[in-house]
Amino acid sequence: MTRVEFDSTKKPLDDLLKKARDGLLQLPDFQRGWVWDDDGLKGLLTSISRSFPVGAIMTLQTGGEVRFKPRLVEGAPEENTKVVPEALILDGQQRITSLYQTTMRREVVETINSKKQRIKRFFYIDMAKALDDSVDRAEAIIGVPENKKETRNFGKEIVRDLSTEEQEYAQCMFPTNRIFDADAWQMGFFKFWKDELADKADFWFKFQNEVLAAFRQYQMPVIQLGNGTSREAVCLVFEKVNTGGKKLDAFELLTAIYAGEEEGFLLRERWAECAKRLSESIALRDHPLTRLQPTEFFQALALLHTLDRRKEAAASNPGAEPPPVTCTRETVLGIPLAAYKKHSSRLEEGFKKAGRFLFSQHIYWFKDVPYQSQIVPLAAILAELGDKWEFDAVRSKLAQWYWCGVFGELYGGAIETRFAKDLIDMLSWTSGGPEPTTVKDAAFRAERLDTMTSRLSAAYKGVHALLMKEGARDFRSGQPFNQASYFEEAVDIHHVFPRAWCEKSKIPPKHYDTIVNKTPLSYKTNRAIGGDAPSRYLAGLSKQGGVDDKAINDHLRSHLINPDLLRGDNFDGFIEARREALLTLIERVMGKVVYRGEPTDEPEGEIVVDEAEAMELA
Repeated sequence: MTRVEFDSTKKPLDDLLKKARDGLLQLPDFQRGWVWDDDGLKGLLTSISRSFPVGAIMTLQTGGEVRFKPRLVEGAPEENTKVVPEALILDGQQRITSLYQTTMRREVVETINSKKQRIKRFFYIDMAKALDDSVDRAEAIIGVPENKKETRNFGKEIVRDLSTEEQEYAQCMFPTNRIFDADAWQMGFFKFWKDELADKADFWFKFQNEVLAAFRQYQMPVIQLGNGTSREAVCLVFEKVNTGGKKLDAFELLTAIYAGEEEGFLLRERWAECAKRLSESIALRDHPLTRLQPTEFFQALALLHTLDRRKEAAASNPGAEPPPVTCTRETVLGIPLAAYKKHSSRLEEGFKKAGRFLFSQHIYWFKDVPYQSQIVPLAAILAELGDKWEFDAVRSKLAQWYWCGVFGELYGGAIETRFAKDLIDMLSWTSGGPEPTTVKDAAFRAERLDTMTSRLSAAYKGVHALLMKEGARDFRSGQPFNQASYFEEAVDIHHVFPRAWCEKSKIPPKHYDTIVNKTPLSYKTNRAIGGDAPSRYLAGLSKQGGVDDKAINDHLRSHLINPDLLRGDNFDGFIEARREALLTLIERVMGKVVYRGEPTDEPEGEIVVDEAEAMELA
């Protein structure tokens, strides 16, 4: 259950920075590194010097169920690594680290400039400018190179030299890293100006009261999450408040939690090794497993973990209602390290089998996967089935379940509940139980073919794969579309009646641009087709390749195309015949009848492709 315990208060800035130095305030290990640039640092110092608000920070009290591996704020003394922190910074890391680096540490600050080049800087406050109301305070904050010398003319001319404390005193340039420890610098300043002590003492105390006091009295708003806050709540809160930083997903959170539970356990590295093995499990580039996300792996892991828990509960207490199988984010975040160790290896094998299953359905490319989400329950099912999946009857049921999900278009929304039912139902069905809910729920209406125009549609991708699975051969070469030819020949789905011919013939796009008028073809064949009428390009293919019409007709039939209608440039007859042939194919793989009656509602339009997606597809 999502729980948030929090309090809001204000804390002195110097107290927060000292705790960061001493290791009492640290970062969870999932936080990204410190990245503020030179201008950002000067802007932050300017705002604090004028007592402007710079935003709140959010911390999580340690000692609760969320045990992250902590790490020190960047630049804090290494000897404090073993200190047990009181709290961890969830939001505000960049501000706290920036202020710690510029006001507490005596070492040079490593940052970047506006050109994204790495630079090293010490920061100073020009005391005179800071006290001049006519000068913008931002002009009083300056950064100088590591040698504390500003030069021009390629280093030949020194503009400012602050390489000794005496030169700092002489130019009234106060180092920001002495803001919270200024006594020794003040004594040196007075000693340097002993001959003009009265005037310089007044100058110093005015600077101290108007500028340094702003830092020393600054109160930083702090939202403190209690240690009773749940894992899911931490994840949700972090996402809401940290919109400009690193997105915290379940995997990142588990990475930090596991590292906190077992010293040296590096989940991110283990996932990288697993992902590499999955990518290499099929000797083909860009296959479906190459885009598997760690969150998807852990969703499947949650299914196996909760199924295991359900079996154990049923065995120990047969009469009681067993706990559910689930893979919600809260469940994923609750996966114990022991469960990961128990199930991860066989789940990896489940994903490898899922990749082989997709290949058996002629889905070779990650962009051709109808639903990436459906791979999650598929892998969990295959992990549980083990060697049983090799039996023909089991494979047939897997294929029917898969295509019912695709053409029923059942995996496009909130589908965690369906994942859980898929796992339970499919294990039962392959052992002689009833049909799964996904198979029962799936329905396909004939008019849906008339709206399938975008390759982002799951059902559109499904027809593309099914035609290749049914043995479609290239019009020109007669070559079947297997995993080798698919990439070597740059196979994609193209118009049968070319777009240019259709537009010239005044056929509306809503008729010629659907999946019914498209089929998988090689790049070279599509170029050869061009914009000609079918009768013309078919004659050209026959002449160019020295292939008789009978052979080309056989190639056309392998695409469920009537050769006579195509050679006669009979667009309407072609659409009607092929539409029915595709519906029959869909019926066969779903194992159920397609509804061919009159539409009861206006057919839904195809999904909208935004500009970024259109560019990617192009």
